[in-house]
Amino acid sequence: MHTTMIDRDEAIALLSGQIPAEGLMREAASLRDEGHGRTVTYSRKVFVPITTMCRDTCSYCTFVQPPGAGGQYLSPDDVLAIVKAGDEMDCTEALLTLGDKPEVKWHQARSFLAQHGCETTIDYVVQMSELIRSESRLFPHANPGIMTADDIVRLRPTNVSMGLMLENISDRLTEPGMPHHNCPDKVPAVRVETITEAGVHKVPFTSGILVGIGETIGEVVDSLFSLADLQRGHGHIQEFIIQNFRAKADTRMRFSPEPAIPYFVRVVALARVILGAEANVQVPPNLTEDFSIYLDAGINDWGGVSPLTIDWVNPEAPWPALDKLEAVTNAAGFTLMPRLPVYPEFIDSTWIDEDLFPHVVDRVTDAGYAVLPNGAGTP
Repeated sequence: MHTTMIDRDEAIALLSGQIPAEGLMREAASLRDEGHGRTVTYSRKVFVPITTMCRDTCSYCTFVQPPGAGGQYLSPDDVLAIVKAGDEMDCTEALLTLGDKPEVKWHQARSFLAQHGCETTIDYVVQMSELIRSESRLFPHANPGIMTADDIVRLRPTNVSMGLMLENISDRLTEPGMPHHNCPDKVPAVRVETITEAGVHKVPFTSGILVGIGETIGEVVDSLFSLADLQRGHGHIQEFIIQNFRAKADTRMRFSPEPAIPYFVRVVALARVILGAEANVQVPPNLTEDFSIYLDAGINDWGGVSPLTIDWVNPEAPWPALDKLEAVTNAAGFTLMPRLPVYPEFIDSTWIDEDLFPHVVDRVTDAGYAVLPNGAGTP
């Protein structure tokens, strides 16, 4: 495969506008075509917010709520109601999202967990993952925040993939006045450790960066190079999400400027160039009005899109209807294909638990795309 060499100074010059973006865009699109042809994928999912409590207080987050003001856990019956409704709508992914270690901060969290025979929230995620696998056809994709090696090993038998956003590699964002101040689970080295452990234990993993939370251009570039280094270490990062910050009411960053779309498009294209032709590069389609522009910047995936549940992290931004997503993708000259939460190239017994692997194979075509009852998923 063709590898593009780009250094830090050139990357900064591209993002800062010192070098015109046209060549960057062409290179990004060419690399995407080389690695993935004209196929763009998405995962048909339901969003399962296991708990909206968290010990961190990021200054841009509306997902997290304290007890008494919306902070709670989903009961097993709640979880089953969501996944069974998703099963009926031919969803294949149950995205398990939650706050980090709320039991450390909130006695209400400890009480709920004790009532369900758990000491930690990760215990409960393991329990709910097992429930989802036993009662539905959906495949859990756990996004539970910081995980230890033991956490990852316990989740692997039921989760075909897992995820944790790097967000940014800079410790500066944890300083007073910055968005990750007093957020122990947002310390970059701690997040890097979780991402690395996932590679050690052969877990197909999703990570990425969040753009527009107060970082510098150099910190964006350093974060992308850090992700490339992590991928070279274990080859396990199946998907790189490049996500644009959206200011939300009722947060401390509600008046903060969002990244300008032309700048963010350059970040997406740069990600493709740094991460290479074979990387799966994704931008959420619900965070930009004209999301088709990212196809010109070298993406090959739209991530999880739900026909049923809202985006609990960005509740103000509805998912595009799946027929619109397909129409926009087709109009740009691409074919939209459904995938499982694990990408086709990771559907292998090396990457998936041996007991889970046959169930995955049953749900995909020979090319690794998801088989949906209506016939979608056939190349």
